[in-house]
Amino acid sequence: MSANKQILLKSRPDGIPQAEHFELASAPVPEPGDRQFLVRNEFLSVEPAMRGWVSAVANYSTPVGIGEVMRAFAAGTVVKSRHPGFAEGDKLMGMLGWQDYALSDGTNITRKVKETDLPLSLSLGVLGLNGLTAYFGLLDLGLPKPGDTVVVSTAAGSVGSAVGQIAKLMGCRTVGIAGGATKVALCKDAFGYDAAIDYKSGDLDAALKAACPRGVDVYYDNTSGAISDAVIQHINVGARIVICGTASVSSWDPWPSGPRIERHILVKRGRMAGLIVFDYAHRYEEAATRLAQWVRDGKLKYREDIAEGIEHAPGAIAELYRGENLGKRLIRLTP
Repeated sequence: MSANKQILLKSRPDGIPQAEHFELASAPVPEPGDRQFLVRNEFLSVEPAMRGWVSAVANYSTPVGIGEVMRAFAAGTVVKSRHPGFAEGDKLMGMLGWQDYALSDGTNITRKVKETDLPLSLSLGVLGLNGLTAYFGLLDLGLPKPGDTVVVSTAAGSVGSAVGQIAKLMGCRTVGIAGGATKVALCKDAFGYDAAIDYKSGDLDAALKAACPRGVDVYYDNTSGAISDAVIQHINVGARIVICGTASVSSWDPWPSGPRIERHILVKRGRMAGLIVFDYAHRYEEAATRLAQWVRDGKLKYREDIAEGIEHAPGAIAELYRGENLGKRLIRLTP
C-alpha cells in the first residue's frame, strides 16, 4: 500500500473520450479518518455513460473536473475502517473511481455485495448497474406481457443481453439488433434471442419486417439515431419505448435533427420513457436478489471482457464505442 495509482481527466474531450484525454498518476494511499474506510479496488467498470460524465455539457450529473480522478464504478474490499457500518473484509460496489484505493464515508457506496458465492466482478455487470438498468427499464417502463415482441438495440452488450434474457423469462419473443456477424451470433447462441439483425449488413427495414411479422410491442433503445428511426416505424398500437442510451449520436450540442416521429407515436398511442437507473436506488436490492437467483439457476447468462491493469483504462471508453468488447468491459487491478 505504498502508492495509489489513479487515472485523472487530463483534458476535456469533444465527443468520445480517447486515451490522450487521461493521464496515469500516483498519490499516497489515504488513511481513513473518523467514520471513514479505505477500499482496495479489485475491478473497475467501463460504461458508455462515461462519455457524458466528462462532457463539458452537464446532463444528469456534474462533469468530472480536469485533474480529478475519473468517475467510475468499482468493486473491491474494505481494508481499513473507522466506520461503524463498514468492516474490514466487506465487499462493496460504488462510485469509487479509476484508482487502486478509494477513501469513503459510505455516501458513494451503491451497495454491499451480498452474493459472495458469485464472482465479485458481476457486481459491476449483470448484478450491477447494467443488470439493474435492464431490469428496471424493461419491467417498470417496458411492461412486457407474454407473447409481446421485444426489440433491443446493442443487443449483445452488457445491458442489452440482459434485457433480451429477462424478456424471454417474461414469455416474450425477442429480437436483437447488433453490429457484425460475431455479435449477431452471440445474441442467438449465448443470449437466446429468437432472432438477431446485423444493422450493418443491409436493409434494416426489411430485416425488421421479417423478424417482427406481428410488429413491435416493446423497444428497448440503447442507440437512438437511424436504428431507432427504423424500429419505431414498426411499433404496434400501445407500444412502449424505453430510452436507455443514445450511443449513435456523436454530439447533442448543437441539437441534432432527425425524422419527426410524433405523428406515428400519436397514431399508435405509443409511450416513450427515459431511464436513469439512479432513480431506482431504493429498489436495488430487490433487483439484485432476483438477478442473482436467475444467474445461479442458469437462466441469466453473461459475458465479461476483462483487461488486466489500470494502464488499460484510459483507452477503454473509446474501445467500447468502437464495439471492440465482447461482454461487460472491466479492468482488473488484482490478480
